[in-house]
Amino acid sequence: MSAFERYLTLWVALCIVVGIALGHLLPGVFQAIGAAEIAKVNIPVAILIWLMIIPMLMKIDFRSLSEVGRHWRGIGVTLFINWAIKPFSMALLAWLFVGWLFRPLLPAGQIESYIAGLIILAAAPCTAMVFVWSNLTKGEPLFTLSQVALNDAIMIVAFAPIVGLLLGLSAISVPWATLMLSVGLYIVIPVVIAQMLRTRLMTDATSAALDRLLAKAQPLSLLALLATLVLLFGFQGEQIIAQPAIIALLTVPILIQVYFNAGLAYLLNRFSGEKHCVAGPSALIGASNFFELAVAAAISLFGFQSGAALATVVGVLIEVPVMLSVVWIVNRSRDWYEAAPAVARNAVSQSP
Repeated sequence: MSAFERYLTLWVALCIVVGIALGHLLPGVFQAIGAAEIAKVNIPVAILIWLMIIPMLMKIDFRSLSEVGRHWRGIGVTLFINWAIKPFSMALLAWLFVGWLFRPLLPAGQIESYIAGLIILAAAPCTAMVFVWSNLTKGEPLFTLSQVALNDAIMIVAFAPIVGLLLGLSAISVPWATLMLSVGLYIVIPVVIAQMLRTRLMTDATSAALDRLLAKAQPLSLLALLATLVLLFGFQGEQIIAQPAIIALLTVPILIQVYFNAGLAYLLNRFSGEKHCVAGPSALIGASNFFELAVAAAISLFGFQSGAALATVVGVLIEVPVMLSVVWIVNRSRDWYEAAPAVARNAVSQSP
């Protein structure tokens, strides 16, 4: 994990300050950027999102899907958490905290938009950053790769229906045309481009050329993320200055969701007897979010100035410290985890 990635929370905090200041000083520039749209797609943001997402997707080898059955318990648990628990638990938490408990403290006109942003944030499991978290827990790399590849394949067909369903259940109008356009623009097309580039760069049967390109592209990817955040906070500045507690309030359901899903995945893997090197990445994949996609989808669906866009950005703000805390818990609890009878039995049965 590079120093730049390690201090992502600091850079995001600086983007908040810079974005608010620039939005106040140069409102005309931000209005011009916000107006640069084609079919409700903001062109500057689309370019920045592609710069974020494509390098991450180039790390995914979809051929690893052939290895999915090797760790079927961990795969099953993670799929259950990612697609049957996390989006729905976040919808419940968003309604409970934003729609009810915190309602008097938030702008009345943005309540539904905040809920929508939290739902979008939880509807897509994390992609690239999971490899960092898995490595920090000494996770099984083949499991992590195959699980991420499977999640990405599912996300192509499941993201729009889940988001649409949960927004509908929350009585939020679903712009289906824009939602489907977002899926095509920010999932399908980047996956195709990333895999074409990956295939071309690995024609010599080694990953040397791919690794060189990723080494150059990764900093660019993070800079694109930060530039997007500056734009977002440039539009959100007045709202945040008027009610600075908004970010703290939106953090509460996200934190509960992360620890709940990570803990549930970890416990289910323990009960099933899965190895710790699989349970760790499973818990981390189950808890983290593909925040780059969430930010892009929220902007496309609801606009720069929406509460939905701000809610997804809060996920970016807390991603690194929260996931590092989950890594710490997973590593510190290893002995407790492996003392489970089911884990010990399976370890004996799998030994040569």
